[in-house]
Amino acid sequence: MAIRFIPAEARHLQGLQAFILEHGANVWNWLPVAGIEAHLRDIADGEVYALLAMDADQWLGVVTFCSTQDFVRYQPAERQGIAHGYICEAVVRRDQAGRGLGTQLLLQAAANLQAQGLLEIYIDRHEENVASAGMMRKAGFVELETFAEPERRPHGSGRTTVCRLLV
Repeated sequence: MAIRFIPAEARHLQGLQAFILEHGANVWNWLPVAGIEAHLRDIADGEVYALLAMDADQWLGVVTFCSTQDFVRYQPAERQGIAHGYICEAVVRRDQAGRGLGTQLLLQAAANLQAQGLLEIYIDRHEENVASAGMMRKAGFVELETFAEPERRPHGSGRTTVCRLLV
């Protein structure tokens, strides 16, 4: 298998939505259709970036990421107000799970964000999402905080864990 990572283009957006909803949906992931559609518009507008993991013409995974100010509360005083990266979605095709592809996607997104000059990269997950926790840990992310967020995490503990990678 020769995996290659390519930037998503406008022609990929419809397939991207289907892929995220099919392979990303589980009890731990909050994937409202309207939110995914807005996310795809942000990709089309260049506000959010996406990379596809491909083997020939077959999609194996996708990662979406952006520059943001949403995690400023975790930044030290000297970095307050400086943009940082956020990895929005990391989805691997179900039959590819457990092979390290998710970690590769996170590292590819981190490299892209670092190339934009972003030195702190954030990601979040459901506190009890063991697969995502392992993928994030293997990519070098460190847990910063876990807090109640029942409207976004209606299952299990109802808590979100925020993680950061310093590059």
